[in-house]
Amino acid sequence: MKQYALYILLLVTASLSAQQKKQYPFQDPKLDTEKRIDNLLSLMTLDEKIQALSTNPSVPRLGVKGTGHVEGLHGLALGGAPGFWGGKDKTPLTTTTFPQAYGLGETWDTELLQKVADVEGKETRYAYQKYNRGGLVVRAPNADLARDPRWGRTEESYGEDAFFNGTMATAFIKGLQGNNASYWQTAALMKHFLANSNEDGRTYTSSDFDERLWREYYSVPFYMGVADGGSRAYMASYNKVNGIPAMVHPMLKDITVKEWGQNGIICTDGGAFGLLLSDHKYYADKFMGAAAAVKAGINQFLDEYIDGVYGAVANGYLKEKEIEAVIRGDFRVMIKLGMLDSAENNPYTAIGTDKDAVDPWKTDAHKKLALEATQKSIVLLKNDASKNLLPIDRKKVKRIAVIGPRTNEVLLDWYSGTPPYTITPLDGIKAKAGESIEITYALNNIDGKAAKLAMEADIAIVIAGNHPWCDAGWADCPVPSDGKESVDRQSITLEYEDLIKVVHQANPNTVVVLMSSFPYAINWTQEHIPSIVHMAHNSQETGTALADVLFGDYNPAGRLTQTWVSDISDLPPLLDYNIRNGRTYMYFKGKPLYAFGYGLSYTTFAYKGIATEAASIKKGETITVNVTVANTGSRDGEEVVQLYVKHTASKVERPAKELKAFKRVALKAGETKTVALTLRAKDLEYWNTKNQRFELEKGTLELQAGGSSDAVMVTKSIKTQ
Repeated sequence: MKQYALYILLLVTASLSAQQKKQYPFQDPKLDTEKRIDNLLSLMTLDEKIQALSTNPSVPRLGVKGTGHVEGLHGLALGGAPGFWGGKDKTPLTTTTFPQAYGLGETWDTELLQKVADVEGKETRYAYQKYNRGGLVVRAPNADLARDPRWGRTEESYGEDAFFNGTMATAFIKGLQGNNASYWQTAALMKHFLANSNEDGRTYTSSDFDERLWREYYSVPFYMGVADGGSRAYMASYNKVNGIPAMVHPMLKDITVKEWGQNGIICTDGGAFGLLLSDHKYYADKFMGAAAAVKAGINQFLDEYIDGVYGAVANGYLKEKEIEAVIRGDFRVMIKLGMLDSAENNPYTAIGTDKDAVDPWKTDAHKKLALEATQKSIVLLKNDASKNLLPIDRKKVKRIAVIGPRTNEVLLDWYSGTPPYTITPLDGIKAKAGESIEITYALNNIDGKAAKLAMEADIAIVIAGNHPWCDAGWADCPVPSDGKESVDRQSITLEYEDLIKVVHQANPNTVVVLMSSFPYAINWTQEHIPSIVHMAHNSQETGTALADVLFGDYNPAGRLTQTWVSDISDLPPLLDYNIRNGRTYMYFKGKPLYAFGYGLSYTTFAYKGIATEAASIKKGETITVNVTVANTGSRDGEEVVQLYVKHTASKVERPAKELKAFKRVALKAGETKTVALTLRAKDLEYWNTKNQRFELEKGTLELQAGGSSDAVMVTKSIKTQ
């Protein structure tokens, strides 16, 4: 421990001149990366190598300054939020705060997502380089699959579809890391590998499924993040995968490193090393556990590991060369971030150096992007034309009652940053209404207030939904339908539906805004309420974006990214990870309340045709699929064109359909566009367990295009060769 204390002292007192003085080959940016790391490792002591297994691989004696981690699922998080991580930071530093990842997914807009992540990446560099806050390894995106709406961390996921999540994760990674050929703006660290979608018992349960589901479903977003996005960092999950704790599973090295080329950071989750013994009870002592983790590929621990690794070395369980082999990944990432180089050739080192610059989260550009992302995330679930409540007609409506528990707040989730400002739904509606429309409001129906205000109004708007951190401490959610990290949902029934009934009874002209981190079985609401919208929590621009949609200044085009079932009994047991047993739109046999990909608009669209540039597709090829769509309504709007494939005569079990391309497209009223979608042969392959490889099965594919998974409008068959 004396050696460790000495190390910390060296870290604190290392001078800037020592860091920048070039005296070793590893400091030469012109030298091959692996040779630089060879030289660095040859100079490091065993103590320094063991210390490099932390989240800050600094080597102060040699002038190497590493960088640590920050959270950033929907904006940089530097303290102030209620969560376990955000709340432990120093005095909060405000940052641009976007909708939850679940809401970002509902935009179906990859270009937007890349812009959002680029803003986050810039603010991360800025905070680190100007205020010495945070780090440059960003724990985002979450590439987990939301296969069940009861999962407490659904809010962190983009949705239930592997291709969709992988595509969105890729966009987010590209935004975080930037487009420079030599350096990264920040490093995107995906989480949580693998099959981590139950909270209750996550520190000891096993996610069990077959090899094809491993290859074709659960690992797909992570693989796409590496192969298409360029991420070279991920976090291993708490759970077991087919009986083996993820952080010591052979899949880390055998597949992600050797097959995929993931050669950067592989870290544990917080406290996972201790849980390997206490909860999984997988090893006799921490020395064996530490050795197994390092040998499996772990090169950064998020909890106390020092004694375990020293003991592993002392007992002969772990060799110094094995430590060297894994920490190479840490230094590859540090080199890509420019941490071992001088500033002159790295464009990102200039961020935050202008003393007179305005903090980026205070700029109009970042505020505007937060508003755009929030607008695009809103999903119109129902809009009864006979009632014509939305968009709100300013000429006819003179009084609006705004009612419900989420009316006058913007709730931040467990991993949120602190926004520079927030606009509540009530604030946004008041601002949009102006002086010509009176706004009244009530949080609930105590003393009959909600019913009274609704009865007196032309329109009543009820805003209800979950509390993203349950208004309670760690592992505690008093409301059954709430969930968060460490707590799965016990119900998918909206407890506030009785309030909706009371308001609707008082005034049939009721609009419901479901502000939630996950789906609800709002059957009564869907049957009786004329207009319903869904949006996620957390955006600093929540109120403005919602008001823009309600009053028609923005035409909603968000789409759902999960199957919303009608009843909890429609779901298989939560721990059943075999999605073929009726899970997701690909295998669900019933009629959903709302389908994957569903969402309405204030205008209408018609699909005119589908064509391909070739009649067949071969392994390694891509073809363009052209879908012609028209805006047949009277308003400008956006359609999300979705392309699904169906294997009509496969010799192996396949889903009913699979999403393989999509694009959000703006069309003016009366306009017709031909939308070009890219179909990749590699996305059509299945994993042949006998041959141990992906193969393109010869046969016929039916291409299905439309505005939702259950709204196929045009089809075409092509051959696979």
